[in-house]
Amino acid sequence: MSDGGGEYKVADTQGRFAVAVREGRKVSDVSWTPGRVLLSNRRLILAGNDGKRTIPLSELRGLGGRHDANQSVARVSNYVSFDLGDQVLLVAASDHEEFERDVYRALLDQRTVTAKHPAIEGGVVRETEWEQARVKVDENGLNAALEGGAFVEFDLDDISGLDAAKRTVNGEKKPVIEVSHTDDEGTSIETHVAGDPNRMRFVEAWLRKGEERSSTNVDLSSRDREVLMALYSGVSPFEIPSFLGMDVDAVEETFERLVELEVVEEVRVRREVALNSRGRNIASEAMNEQ
Repeated sequence: MSDGGGEYKVADTQGRFAVAVREGRKVSDVSWTPGRVLLSNRRLILAGNDGKRTIPLSELRGLGGRHDANQSVARVSNYVSFDLGDQVLLVAASDHEEFERDVYRALLDQRTVTAKHPAIEGGVVRETEWEQARVKVDENGLNAALEGGAFVEFDLDDISGLDAAKRTVNGEKKPVIEVSHTDDEGTSIETHVAGDPNRMRFVEAWLRKGEERSSTNVDLSSRDREVLMALYSGVSPFEIPSFLGMDVDAVEETFERLVELEVVEEVRVRREVALNSRGRNIASEAMNEQ
């Protein structure tokens, strides 16, 4: 499996851009330039009234991080930071989330990695061989099509942990990302992904967004925690009111709050809910605190 193929357009949008770091030094008087933002799988082009600038994606060292040098920048809630080593460019697109996803698509779509899936399944280590895989970014996370025919979906909402390390892969030391997630049946899976250091840097950054979503740092009330623990223990959503001795309307309000916090997912309009990865983590911690 190779990374063949020519250049193609990934995004074409309006936005603002600025230089936050120049020649290794922070710029104190950062100012935004409005213009057109074009992105391909090989380069980023920023076109404003003062000209056009082209940045090869091969020069990119990293993404993300705030560079609020002044109020002009700090007032912008969302932008993508392009770290080029001695220079950092900020791009605030008209649709931040879509543009950020497009950047990862430009960096990762149809690129190859090496994967071991599953490396661990249901807590049991599997003697799985490493094989090549082609990855693709979508709005839910990252997909990997393995050479042997398997298809792995890393749904950002189902990622509960991420560890990065150096491992020997087919006799060669490589950066490896160990991704803890769940499959469609809810089984705990750990998949290992390895590859070129630069590529793995962006694979890790994209998947970290899933780990952040699974963070247990959520402001929950005692009622919220009681409902979560009941669900975690296997109590049906319909039995929660009688099980906890709570009013039905109060339970409905709690379900609505937990759905808004993205801790449970609504299964049916009749308000049946099921814990997702984030909810399981929080409920597990709450149980341990009892």
